[in-house]
Amino acid sequence: MQLRDIDKLAELARMEIPQAEKEKVLQDLSGILSYIEQIKEIAVADIMTDYPLRNVFREDEKVNQPEACTETLLREMPDTQDGFLKVQKIL
Repeated sequence: MQLRDIDKLAELARMEIPQAEKEKVLQDLSGILSYIEQIKEIAVADIMTDYPLRNVFREDEKVNQPEACTETLLREMPDTQDGFLKVQKIL
């Protein structure tokens, strides 16, 4: 990484970095990139875990019943029309 890369990054981010700070930014980013390179060298393919790897996200499914509370909600509203909540016009 070079100073011209810092200039380009600053341009893309629409930031102004004083010349005096560019060297510090360059040094910081070089350190971060160096650390990332070290992390890339870690072999993780052969690492065994003590816990099973599985998808923790739930499957997409309908969790609520759209019409289950409709009648209750409509009864609680001050004004309804044809199964809809009636509110004052705001625009």
